[in-house]
Amino acid sequence: MTLTIALGLLLALAIVVLAVMAVRGKRSLGISILSAGLVGLLASVMFLLLAAPDVAMTEAAIGSGLTTFLFFFVLGRVRRGEHDGNL
Repeated sequence: MTLTIALGLLLALAIVVLAVMAVRGKRSLGISILSAGLVGLLASVMFLLLAAPDVAMTEAAIGSGLTTFLFFFVLGRVRRGEHDGNL
């Protein structure tokens, strides 16, 4: 087994574990959001191993970075009870 295959299998296992943590996050919503962000980050590493650097950069920027930030931003507004009044 080559190093690339072993690393790919390890990343796939980590992605599955983090995805389960994100879906079944009973401790807190923040841990679920971080787990989902890490899934995106590990998926970008997987795309890099598969020789798709453009997809890896997009996944890292949008899939893990921007989406995680947006989830935490909305979670903070919901917890404070802020809304724009257009409902």
